[in-house]
Amino acid sequence: MEDNKNKLILTDRKFIVLEGILLVESFDEQKIVLETNMGLLVLKGEGLNITHLDLTNGILNAEGFFSEMQFQKDKGMKKRQKQPKDIISRLFK
Repeated sequence: MEDNKNKLILTDRKFIVLEGILLVESFDEQKIVLETNMGLLVLKGEGLNITHLDLTNGILNAEGFFSEMQFQKDKGMKKRQKQPKDIISRLFK
């Protein structure tokens, strides 16, 4: 799988095809939580069902009624952001 390839195809809010999937963190009929190569993706809806999963190629197909998609920053981005200095460093500038 290419690290930078991401694709999302949603058809009639009932069928979804995703590329760039690294891990399925959790899923049930109301929510699917996915780790992608660009961060966390949360899919919400009703009657959600994963119909195909190929983690080797980073592909996931699902069906149901999709009502919400939430993209969150890459977990690693937090680590790369400037960390606040500890109190000792701030006192002795």
